[in-house]
Amino acid sequence: MLRPDPRPAGGVPVAPVAIVHDYLTQRGGAERVVLALAAAFPGAPIHTALFDPSGTFPELAALDVRPSPLDRVVPLRAHHRMALPFLAPTFSRLRVDAEVAVCSSSGWAHGAAVSGAKVVYCHTPARWLYQTGRYVDAAAGGARLAMAVLGPPLRRWDRRAAHTADRYLVNSEVVRQRVAEHYGIEAEVVPPPVDLDTSGPAEPVASLTPGFFLCVSRLLAYKNVGAVAEAFRRLPDHRLVIVGEGPLAEEITGRAPPNVTLLRRTSDAQLRWLYASATGVVAASYEDFGLTPVEAAAFGTPSAVLRWGGFLDTTVEGTTGVFFDRPDPGPIADAVTEVAGRTWDRGVLTTHAARYATPRFTARLRAVVDEVRSGRSPAVDHGGRGLPQDAQVPPERP
Repeated sequence: MLRPDPRPAGGVPVAPVAIVHDYLTQRGGAERVVLALAAAFPGAPIHTALFDPSGTFPELAALDVRPSPLDRVVPLRAHHRMALPFLAPTFSRLRVDAEVAVCSSSGWAHGAAVSGAKVVYCHTPARWLYQTGRYVDAAAGGARLAMAVLGPPLRRWDRRAAHTADRYLVNSEVVRQRVAEHYGIEAEVVPPPVDLDTSGPAEPVASLTPGFFLCVSRLLAYKNVGAVAEAFRRLPDHRLVIVGEGPLAEEITGRAPPNVTLLRRTSDAQLRWLYASATGVVAASYEDFGLTPVEAAAFGTPSAVLRWGGFLDTTVEGTTGVFFDRPDPGPIADAVTEVAGRTWDRGVLTTHAARYATPRFTARLRAVVDEVRSGRSPAVDHGGRGLPQDAQVPPERP
């Protein structure tokens, strides 16, 4: 693959490794991956479109985070979805000078221009582009109109961007299948790190007593948190605690039955206590990886989860949790009742969670970067299909 001269102007040596991420404005699994990458490659600069230190994990403030010029538009930090029309051009113009750039991408960071090699760690192909019906709430008419206009050129840009990678990694089997479908690329599955440090301090949450069910999720339409809350209307003898923020917070709070409590934000110490004190975790979202059942298992806590996507990778039915087949109150309530009525083996749960410990993720990413840097890495496998036909167009800016 022909690349620009890796030496920046003036002959200054390039960084061995640089990290690229879509935007750092919130707290979630993708942002934890960035922290794990920063620990795996100490000193690596982190390039991103938007950076809100108060909205994301506080550890990022101490790192070398380099936001794009788009970050000067301050309202976009709090409302990153408004930045949708600008993300592809932002990453197209971003030049990363490093021997290897590791791009943590949900559809945008993999478009960065790099002077060296590019390794993509894909959380999912952009939901805005390929799962619009689930990701955009039915009431979000403006967002749907925007996607009708921007969708075709953005998809062409996105598919071209995917094919600039020297190695393509994904976080789960369902994402591997999506990458093959949308990009024609056969990717390697590398589960993300799940490490809340169970030995760390735990801080009780005022007014709560152990024995509740827990839902940890951003409050977005495709997360189906409203359905989880509604399920507990049928379970008056059980309590649900929701931890999360998002545009549906007020709606969920307004409709929730009295045995549901919403905590907008918690510290890691409080989250440890919540996981350890819960009877079970409930997740009804369309997840690409399925993080919360693994976090729960690390504390010996079982889960009730939707039989879909990444949860199929991270939950062992009858051993670490139970499945329900639809994100509707009835099936969710039945699964919660089953979790509460069974006896679970804490040792089996914690052993399962150990498979996703950070050292495994770190070792694999370092090995891949070393392979790419030394030229021993196999080329990206396009599955014999090459670049998708509708992506074979001259470069354009959406």
